[in-house]
Amino acid sequence: MYEVELKLRADHDAVRAALDDAGATPDRQVRQVDTYYDAPHRDFAETDEALRLREETRERVGGEEQPDPTTRITYKGPLVEAESKTREEHETAVADGDEAAGILAGLGFEPAAVVEKERTFFEVDGYTVSLDRVDGLGEFVEVEAETAESGDVAAVREGAAEVLRGLGLDPDEQVRTSYLGLLLDADA
Repeated sequence: MYEVELKLRADHDAVRAALDDAGATPDRQVRQVDTYYDAPHRDFAETDEALRLREETRERVGGEEQPDPTTRITYKGPLVEAESKTREEHETAVADGDEAAGILAGLGFEPAAVVEKERTFFEVDGYTVSLDRVDGLGEFVEVEAETAESGDVAAVREGAAEVLRGLGLDPDEQVRTSYLGLLLDADA
């Protein structure tokens, strides 16, 4: 599976107004705590890969009872093109985040960094739009979709760019660096 993503810094108030004008409503709001790991057998910074455990907690919306936090493990391969943040991605749920962390530790993987963010998701023209507030970095907008075929990446990327344009944003201002990379650069 390929995750095709365009991300840029943007003021959420202006984007929310454009989303309202487009008739989009929030799909869900979450808090995510992503723990990224270093591998004992290669340097993920050099290979442009990532391994993370993500704990996600849904925020209360309209007073509804929210499910318990969930944990997922994700491997992200290197970027596959220069025009977007497209990567091959493999992800699955884990029943117990602490046990998953213990397995990784037992295999020699060490926590490298933690990225915490609040996200509000919308659906627009078949794409997921998220308004992200990342601790230590500020506000971003991501537009993404998945495709099973590498040959479809360019078309999916152009569709994401059209969604950004429809929200009054310039896809040429995208940030291709991950939140992890941005945080590590800010700490350097």
